[in-house]
Amino acid sequence: MTNSLILLNTAFAILAAVLLITRFRVNPVIALLLSSSYLGMTSGLGVDGTIEAITRGFGDLMAEIGLLVAFGVLAGSLLQRSGAIERLIEALLKHIGPKRMPYALSVSVATVLQSIFLDVLVVIVAPLARGLGMRIGKAGTPRMISAMAIGMEVGVVMVVPGIATLALAGVLGVPLGTMLSLGLLVAVPTTVISVAIMQFVFRHGWWDESTDELPASAAVTGSDPESAPGPRGSGGAHPARAVASSAVASDTEVTTTSRPPLILLFAPVLGALGLIATGAILDIVELEIAPLAFVCDPVIALLVGLIGTILVTRRAVGKAAMDEALRNGFRESGQILILNGVGGSLALTIENIGLGDILGRYFSASTAFPLLMVWVVAAILHIAVGSVSISAITAAGILAPLAPVIGLDAVWIALAAGAGSLFAIHVTSNTFWLLQSLTGLTTRGTLKTFSASVSVASVVAIAVIVPLSMVLG
Repeated sequence: MTNSLILLNTAFAILAAVLLITRFRVNPVIALLLSSSYLGMTSGLGVDGTIEAITRGFGDLMAEIGLLVAFGVLAGSLLQRSGAIERLIEALLKHIGPKRMPYALSVSVATVLQSIFLDVLVVIVAPLARGLGMRIGKAGTPRMISAMAIGMEVGVVMVVPGIATLALAGVLGVPLGTMLSLGLLVAVPTTVISVAIMQFVFRHGWWDESTDELPASAAVTGSDPESAPGPRGSGGAHPARAVASSAVASDTEVTTTSRPPLILLFAPVLGALGLIATGAILDIVELEIAPLAFVCDPVIALLVGLIGTILVTRRAVGKAAMDEALRNGFRESGQILILNGVGGSLALTIENIGLGDILGRYFSASTAFPLLMVWVVAAILHIAVGSVSISAITAAGILAPLAPVIGLDAVWIALAAGAGSLFAIHVTSNTFWLLQSLTGLTTRGTLKTFSASVSVASVVAIAVIVPLSMVLG
């Protein structure tokens, strides 16, 4: 099998998946499995290798995020049923204001929330962003969701302790203190500028609710006119739609005579996130304390948070309403996990055909524009492979030997690789489908709010990195 043919097959498989979903309205689960099967069979994996890639890709991803997503969705369903999310929206709007809300959310997600596992962060913040979007005026939904997406992905690759940030620092031998300081110096302006650009774009007409958002009927029946069914929320409605409707129903949903303080409703989830953050700090300082490491593990921490949320929700709305919220959460999490799992199947198939090594041979470390080349390599790898971490690390590794030759600090290569790996996040990303499932958008709407917005951030980031590297060395 020639390298050119593998490249051609990969491009065709990815394009076919996108077209099947957006143009021919094929369920994404089927489209991604068909693309995985085609790519494996036509690129040298054979029958056994293709089946192994599909099944192991699904299983590996479920092992990594399955319980995290399930616990997060269940906690979110309980918070929604108790009226906590609507009350939080009111508090944020009161103290921050609608005009500054996208910037506040995006910068917060990019910096202080990066200790949270990415998929957990999506599950918790996406319904909140959707609810806020319905309250801030024209094109509020895409403005808030794009702001969340920009902050989330920029933080993952540039801010310690983002997963890809730590990996890049380790591969290139960058001290974490340096990565933290310079990463923040790049991430904050990148986030603010990118959010401002997308606010302008969405305010000036680049959004059509009829094609970019799920209609209420589709949310109820589970049929997306362009893609897979989104998970259903309370009473069969999509969870994002339920957040909007909770503006009317939240007071009536709380069936007890007392209204628990908002901080009490969120305390278990905040405690779980605090445990996860503590675990990340322990990993950074390489301190091992067995009992603390156990409770700080994301799975255990979220389990503790879920148990606490069950208890406070029962106090707020009663046992019957709590049980209903749990049933809805189980239904939602099942749909989300299947959709994410098949994304893992395609990603592993692409990895197993050796695409990263093939693309690496086409680039040389002798370029006069090393940071731009790192960005380009990472962008190309990400478009093909669909993994932010893999594309960033591969691109950085290809051009890392050039850094000492020209006197360039390796931290800039790490940041440039991270920036490039954000370009054109699309249907091979499990985060793409998780976001689509939780926000009530069609695939077209998710491409606009997630793929386009984060791609803008990718370009803005390299535009910030290059001049900073010249000034700071």
